Amino acid sequence: MRVTWPRVSLLLALAAFIAVDLYAMATYLVYDRLSATAAHCGGRFTNDTPARFDTEGVSSEFAADDFDTTPYQMPDFRDVSFPSRDPRQPPLTIRAWWIPAARTDAAAVIVVHGWGGCRRDPAILLPAGMLHRNSFSVLMIDMRDHGDSDVEDGRYAAGTEEYRDVLGAWDWLRAQGVPAERIGLFGHSGGAPAVVMAMASEPGVAATWEDSGDADIEEALAEELARAGFPGWLTPGGLLWARLAAGDDLAGRNPLVEVERIGARPLEIVHGAADERISAHHARDLAAVRARFVPGYEPWIVPGAHHIEAPFSVPDEYERRLVTFFRESLGS
Repeated sequence: MRVTWPRVSLLLALAAFIAVDLYAMATYLVYDRLSATAAHCGGRFTNDTPARFDTEGVSSEFAADDFDTTPYQMPDFRDVSFPSRDPRQPPLTIRAWWIPAARTDAAAVIVVHGWGGCRRDPAILLPAGMLHRNSFSVLMIDMRDHGDSDVEDGRYAAGTEEYRDVLGAWDWLRAQGVPAERIGLFGHSGGAPAVVMAMASEPGVAATWEDSGDADIEEALAEELARAGFPGWLTPGGLLWARLAAGDDLAGRNPLVEVERIGARPLEIVHGAADERISAHHARDLAAVRARFVPGYEPWIVPGAHHIEAPFSVPDEYERRLVTFFRESLGS
């Protein structure tokens, strides 16, 4: 059979179409896997509250079965809700637990969980309990598309939208009469970029503790793909699907740039040295930017700790550092 140039062109065009189609399908599957959230903590930790939580359902790499959470439990809490600081009308409603300290003039810390988690997760209840038993008021929120808060699109936006939920919590505390200089932020994993972006966006935020977050969203996505066995060249397609499917510009705000906007305000960067989910180099990258404003700044890289494991692996040191940071930043 004689092959003509028109036929060759047609075959090439068909091959290109198939290649593009396969790439689109593959990158959508990647995007779906790495962004989907589940309301109500995906059915996990259903019985956990500030008043009673243990380590059931927490990976054994985080906590041994005999880890005693009793000293960190917070019996006097109440449900609250407030609008996200969102341009949409009406804004999304964010649900939270308010656990006030005994003193009415106590400093308050907004505590933010990670992607796929919620305020019921023991991994976030533990640091909240550390703060509360040291006389801080604590506001534990569910980010949008997580826990009991409103569902926007069922997708995690890498902090680029969720930071508005953190600012909604900050606005609520201000409305309760808590002075701006007495309000701090705590976020781990996927909640870490949200609190960093919130602090960069709101000059009134006094201090932030960032644990196990990423420095560069695109780089973190490529590393997550590699960890799951996918090639890195799927990353651009995943970012494009975020725009097309949910209107999320995941690369539009980058924690490295946000840390620069924060300047010299109090920011603590923490990471587990053995973190296989988000490499500890992200903490070092963030710290390198921070050192331009706070000469000599070094992150706390916790030896042997895996992803968000540090409060369980070195609870006494974690509590001491956490409490000292916020006392020095917010006033004791």
